Amino acid sequence: MEEKTKKIKYNLNMPWLTLDPWQKEYIKAEGNTFLLCGRQSGKTTAASIKFGERAAKKPHSTILMIAFTEKQAYNLFFKTLMYLEATHPYMIVKKGKDKPTQHRINLKNGSKILCYAAGLTGMGLVGYTITDLVVDEAASMNRQIFTLLTPTLSVTGGSINLLSTPRGKEGYYYECSQRKDFNKFYVSAEDCPRHSKDFLEAEKSRMSELEYAQEYMAQFLDDLKRLYPDELLNECCVGKRGDFKPGRYYFGADIAGLGEDVTTYEIINKISNDKYIQVENIVERKTLTNKISDKIIQLNKTYKFRKIGIDDGGVGFGVWCELINESTTKKRTIALNNSKRSTDKDDTSSTKLMKEVMYFNLKALMEHKRITLLNDSELIDSLKSIQWEYVIKEGQKTRLRIFGRNSHIVEGIIRACWLASQDKVLNIWAA
Repeated sequence: MEEKTKKIKYNLNMPWLTLDPWQKEYIKAEGNTFLLCGRQSGKTTAASIKFGERAAKKPHSTILMIAFTEKQAYNLFFKTLMYLEATHPYMIVKKGKDKPTQHRINLKNGSKILCYAAGLTGMGLVGYTITDLVVDEAASMNRQIFTLLTPTLSVTGGSINLLSTPRGKEGYYYECSQRKDFNKFYVSAEDCPRHSKDFLEAEKSRMSELEYAQEYMAQFLDDLKRLYPDELLNECCVGKRGDFKPGRYYFGADIAGLGEDVTTYEIINKISNDKYIQVENIVERKTLTNKISDKIIQLNKTYKFRKIGIDDGGVGFGVWCELINESTTKKRTIALNNSKRSTDKDDTSSTKLMKEVMYFNLKALMEHKRITLLNDSELIDSLKSIQWEYVIKEGQKTRLRIFGRNSHIVEGIIRACWLASQDKVLNIWAA
């Protein structure tokens, strides 16, 4: 028991790493910790040092790092491994069956660091006895996950460590901000020296007042709500990929090109007016537009899409041009740029179609149990990120705004679903 309660002596005077005062204080904090940060404020760096040191200096520690998706969890885990390589390389077991993997770091003092995606339920994580639970992007995690995992800390007297930017006043993460048994750290992006004032001013002008307050000022806000609550996701995101079967397929994409954002390809099979099934979700990063066009053309050869929904604004314009100049996709490709859609088969006229209409079309399909979406962690995280607000400005009409920091997959899905629901040519048949 003495080993568990012994305080760690930290040496944070590392000339190769500059830490903010709050990071040093957070790293030294014992017990349950709650870290609320604006974007890119340094929370992952601070946590990687905190738990790298804890594993190295507290023998036989078992630290479980989780996030909703594997990509999110591995980000913190990898930084922790890099920190250990830089500061305690001799302690890492580097040979044999105990060498580092994507899910485990073993140290020679008996400590280990584990990394897993929790998904919707966290059921795959049951069975571990741990000394520290570290949850990155905790605001998106279902309550059920904490119900399952907190008992694993009981016999060790372990701690819960929550890190996130906020997503409205709801959920387990928000409730922990009100609890007295957590050491709390609040970090605004405006207090972070790595953010330039010019950058933050540009973001402030691009975003609504509420969105900026949430994403950069790290404020919990009543007026921002999730569009797709966990109850809907638990009911609808249960599908599995299977072998190809003939069907009536609709395609939607969100085009990113070579930037940091992702390109997504979403495929929906419309079985009947009351039965939509998502059969594929493909995510690619830093892809040339001509490669994106080639990918869609190849997918069309397999699925023979009835309609292909493309945002023809920005980077998507090049993809749209290539698809309408290709004989196999020309008549199937529809421009859905969140502001207009064609109203006749010759594309000679258009009417406004606000993005919000497509988002609510998907929500209606989910609420009426007419659609089955894939049980895919990146897809579910994208749905979880979608929020809505009313934008009120003096002298202007109040408008509804829908946004998400990870919306790319959902943008593809709403286009495919919109085309499927609006296709008047479809002859309904039963599966």
